[in-house]
Amino acid sequence: MDTRKEKDILEIEKENVAELLKINYLTPENAEFQHTKGGFVSLKTNDRFYKRVNFHRTFPFTDKDSFISVREPDDKAREIGIIENLQAFDAETVKILNEQMNLRYFTPKILKIFSIKEEYGYAYWSVLTDKGPCKFTMSTGSGSTAKVTDRHVLIKDIDENRYEIMDLDDLTTKELKKIDLYI
Repeated sequence: MDTRKEKDILEIEKENVAELLKINYLTPENAEFQHTKGGFVSLKTNDRFYKRVNFHRTFPFTDKDSFISVREPDDKAREIGIIENLQAFDAETVKILNEQMNLRYFTPKILKIFSIKEEYGYAYWSVLTDKGPCKFTMSTGSGSTAKVTDRHVLIKDIDENRYEIMDLDDLTTKELKKIDLYI
């Protein structure tokens, strides 16, 4: 390959990398979100139209309304842009986007722990959540629980559903003993 072709290829690659690293901020001035008939959300931004987009909070526990990543819904989930501040949008847009994110981030809060039984590397939980009674199975391996703060715990079951214990101080001593091995 001659030197000129190599330089051309390098320039193209530099442009591709620069495009990947560029942050496209979505604002009320350059982005319009709307409900679709199928219950999803579409986006019109600049000269592009996306018939469906997904939303990902970059700080889901500490700053839910800031730096929301808007992505294409396919397997690659290519980022279209970032909403720096959700509250900059009108009330209807905020409502639409919050509905979508509430579906994605549905996380029942555990209020009471009835029992936890461990067997063959799995823990079988029976709990009361703010959404009602619930039973779920958690792998006892690492990665199933995470401390958001010293008192706030996130639990992930084998189906990738999330549950929260907002404050460990709200649990009884008996309940704390049941979960001691997992947090």
